[in-house]
Amino acid sequence: MEYRIDLKAYQASPLHSLGDDFTGSSPQGDILSFNNFFMEKNGKPFFAVSGEFHYSRMDDRRWEDELIKMRMGGVNVVATYLFWNHHEEEEGVFDFTGRRNLRKFVELCGKHGLYVILRVGPFDHGEVRNGGLPDWLYGKPFEVRHTNEGFMRHVKRLYTEIGRQVKGLFFRDGGPVVGVQLDNEYMHSSAAWEITTGISNEWIFSGDEGETYLLALRETALESGLTPAFFTGTAWGGAAYSPRILPLWGGYAYRPWIFYSHRGEHPATEEYIYEDYHRNGAFWADDFAPPYAPEDRPYACCEMGGGMTCCYYYRFVYPYKSVDALANIKLGSGCNFIGYYMFQGGTNPLGKNGTYLNEAQVPKRSYDYQAALGEFGQIRESYSRLKAIHSFTRSFGERLAPMETVLPEGASRISPEDTDTLRFAVRTDGRSGFLFLNNFQDHRVMPARKNETVRIETPGEEFTFGISLAGDENAILPFNFGMDGILLKQACAQPVLRTEIGGRPTYVFLIPDGMDGTFRFEDGAEVRGSRDFFTVKKGAAEADVLVLSREDANQLFLLRDGSLILSGAALLEDETGALRLETTEARNTLRCYPAGRLENSGASRLENRGVWGIYRADTPEREIPVEITHPAPRRWTVKVPENALEGLKDARLRIDYRGDIGTLWLDNEMISDNFCNTDVWEVGLLEQKDRLNRAMVLNVAPIREGAVVNVESAMAARNEEVRAMIAELREIRVQPVYEIAL
Repeated sequence: MEYRIDLKAYQASPLHSLGDDFTGSSPQGDILSFNNFFMEKNGKPFFAVSGEFHYSRMDDRRWEDELIKMRMGGVNVVATYLFWNHHEEEEGVFDFTGRRNLRKFVELCGKHGLYVILRVGPFDHGEVRNGGLPDWLYGKPFEVRHTNEGFMRHVKRLYTEIGRQVKGLFFRDGGPVVGVQLDNEYMHSSAAWEITTGISNEWIFSGDEGETYLLALRETALESGLTPAFFTGTAWGGAAYSPRILPLWGGYAYRPWIFYSHRGEHPATEEYIYEDYHRNGAFWADDFAPPYAPEDRPYACCEMGGGMTCCYYYRFVYPYKSVDALANIKLGSGCNFIGYYMFQGGTNPLGKNGTYLNEAQVPKRSYDYQAALGEFGQIRESYSRLKAIHSFTRSFGERLAPMETVLPEGASRISPEDTDTLRFAVRTDGRSGFLFLNNFQDHRVMPARKNETVRIETPGEEFTFGISLAGDENAILPFNFGMDGILLKQACAQPVLRTEIGGRPTYVFLIPDGMDGTFRFEDGAEVRGSRDFFTVKKGAAEADVLVLSREDANQLFLLRDGSLILSGAALLEDETGALRLETTEARNTLRCYPAGRLENSGASRLENRGVWGIYRADTPEREIPVEITHPAPRRWTVKVPENALEGLKDARLRIDYRGDIGTLWLDNEMISDNFCNTDVWEVGLLEQKDRLNRAMVLNVAPIREGAVVNVESAMAARNEEVRAMIAELREIRVQPVYEIAL
């Protein structure tokens, strides 16, 4: 099949500043600002990659290393909800200690060069109880999410407390906090008042004051010491908007909320169709319907599905390839500020007086979210795959940001059910650009593409791409791509990053699965070397090119000094350049470029393989026994040695079971829970290291087949009768987590 896209009539849209409401300066002289298309730092395009991390949903002992992992994964902005009921569960009693220590978290972000967006509510949602509103607000003689005097007085008190915690940490003070989000999905979304859930199912007021409410929150925030470079607001679903607040978008292809009211199969969604989100008058297949002209504001995202939690009526093993496919779609559709919800999973804190702080449709404590980084720091395939896209935006974001989307005719009208038509888009400046390809569709199986053709016509030349692409794969292919004075005319390989080794430029490309990896340079360019590593030269200009498979690209880490390491485990580099490996394997192979990068480290050199140095990083292997008893139906005791974590960074229980809901208890406290989706349930033990002298209790609530409640009685008796109950423990084992200093 042959496809065409015509760029001959391309004309760049005018850019204009968004003004003082979206500008901030630091004492160091840095300036952050926005124009109508992208964010800028010191007058140059700045490509933001935001990852959601809820600090109060994680033990603070884990924070720093998880933030380092986010930075190593290419995230440069951390977004975090401040859940009101996590901090003021009892009226007038604020708690900013331990895992609620906001200041400590923000300071750690700054330590590792991460900007911060505080999502301060008062309503947050986030699958937390009451959308984050404390229970005691239910008994007040005023409506929430409204500018009445009573509610705004309490909001002022909340914002003032937050302001005290982060005083001196805003960008204007030299700190990392650049943005503040006001409320969440105002006039679009709500949550149940959990105090009535299961009885009247009463819902929190979703709002009716539009911009008036948002501007009242903005003014209150400023008065309370919340002084960011810009304010943000969620924009989807017809939410309220103000031109003084940056609208942020997103998209989820896995939507448990559709099953709150009905059952059935999940439909294929429009999330994997390219759109043009920055074009006035365009057709959009999804719910993008901004209350402003699209060309007047950047298309920016804060909630692209970086995972999804299982809800009671919709359980699934999340397809991790969906995440970088969605990032590809958003970039190809004109997004210059990408943000994931969630990037880091977590565990809800316990409430006081036995209250659980998650909402009713999700697990009581777990908020793993099947995110790129799991609840206990697990590295997911989505994390590994996203690194390539984030490295691309870091190295080439200045080129990409001013480029606009051009779609082939009918692209945004492709049906999600259509698995035959090739999905592609172009970002271009009229002469050069990138061809975006997507072969992933949620809730459908996409066939491999074989020998298809895309022709791109520019005013002076035509580019012909022969396309083959594996199912579920995506790609970003360059044309007229400048490489330090040498022009790469086109490639069936994806640019990942540019680095310098000893002042010499090295470009890294990956070959997407199914693609042939061909390169075509301008006439007169000389290429010497192999398929995996070559040097291209023209006149005095010269650059090295490393070519990786998708599998190798998933293992790629860029270090502060510009060198590269391939590792299947998590590589952590702190602010001093010290390296550590977090791994579940006692024996680890590392590849580094240049070949001697790990010399005189904790790793031992094996050999050179091409331009790569091959090293081993080993540690004594640990086996941790586990004692299991089965004292009652659907209940098991689980005992690990008291010193199980000695010499380890962590250890994870891996529980393979079948049933409805699993809960794990220690000292009469539920420490973790899980809605069974047939995947292995993992529980980190670091938080419990001082209590491992006691046995844990595993309770598996069974799947009840043919369950009915018999109420045929003259008295108030009720009795459940079932045909069969399924509650099976298949295996429990303990997986050590090692840390190896390099």
